[in-house]
Amino acid sequence: MGDLQKLVQEAADELVESGQERGLQVAVYRDGRQVVDVVAGVADPETGRPVTPDTPFYNFSIGKGATATVAHVLVERGLFGYDTRVVELWPEFGAHGKEGVTVRHVLTHTAGVPGVPLDTTPEDVCDWGTMVAALENAELWWEPGTKTGYHAYTFGFLVGEIVRRATGKPISQVLREEVSGPLAVADELYFGMPRSEHHRLARLEDAPMDMSAFADMPEDLPMFKAAPMDLMPTAALGSRPDYLSADIPAGGKTSARAIARMYAALLGEVDGTRLISPERLREVTAVAYTGMDEVFGMPSAWGLGYAIGRPGSTPEQTPTVFGMAGAGGAWRTPTPPPASPSPSPRTGWPTTSTPSPSSATSSPAAEVLPCRRTGEPARAEQAEGRASREP
Repeated sequence: MGDLQKLVQEAADELVESGQERGLQVAVYRDGRQVVDVVAGVADPETGRPVTPDTPFYNFSIGKGATATVAHVLVERGLFGYDTRVVELWPEFGAHGKEGVTVRHVLTHTAGVPGVPLDTTPEDVCDWGTMVAALENAELWWEPGTKTGYHAYTFGFLVGEIVRRATGKPISQVLREEVSGPLAVADELYFGMPRSEHHRLARLEDAPMDMSAFADMPEDLPMFKAAPMDLMPTAALGSRPDYLSADIPAGGKTSARAIARMYAALLGEVDGTRLISPERLREVTAVAYTGMDEVFGMPSAWGLGYAIGRPGSTPEQTPTVFGMAGAGGAWRTPTPPPASPSPSPRTGWPTTSTPSPSSATSSPAAEVLPCRRTGEPARAEQAEGRASREP
């Protein structure tokens, strides 16, 4: 893999030696070929188990990139469209005035149902029927398509139930059959992960965090109405066996090379597999909605299921970058092709890293490559999984 592999390995080793990371993975794809495959440090500090290229990490919202990808594959197959009303597939969802919500609204976080009931427990989140019923009973926060707000938990269940109604299969099965299986990463990219495989996961730890900042926030902030504090991402929540085993497609468990391979197969062909057409790639990675996030209060720009713009920049500065952030300090960044037929570089740059005692995300590796760090507390601006198409 040459000089790039060596440079990234040196940067990863330095992050571990400095104490900024316990362990990490870095995977880089270019034109459908993996050009960097780096690991460093340990997946479990207690046992000394090392990080290997196939070590899965639990990421909270990184998995939304895979959730959106499943939807796009099914749209490509003609099972539904972006402007299909959700009630056409899932009639019960139309209660309380939600009959106008479309698949496009769901993918752009403009559906108007960003919250779960404030008495929702972790056990409820692990029960698909309970979460589906909660969405059916939900009332709109705004008229669909008129505002945007991050649907932190509900995005995964909305897309997942749309997928289940369209195919008759749970989204984890569709992920395996249509995405991870054809890409030969079915044992590294999961929604619900079999308990027999939990021992392979990197162990999560929370970085030190000053919780007093939450105490100073007004109690009526929308973010506090979207989910109870017990569901906020933490190492303890992300280490629960029921959370790891359940289909919760607002997040996922993955290695760096698995999610990088998925993004590479969105951008182009990987060992004979391409997930969506070039035309659909351009459609889903174009800006579909921009506005102030009604839940977290920051500017946002969405394609269809992917956030637009590289972490640390604006969508205007990096309009060809797309992907998904994830609590725990991770990001994914692929680079889709241009709208013109002229050739250009296409790169998928996702990385992962294990429990870190630091919540810093600026390091040589993180600046150069999209990184995902586990073991950090959830924050609104956490890590990302992004891709980018050269202009």
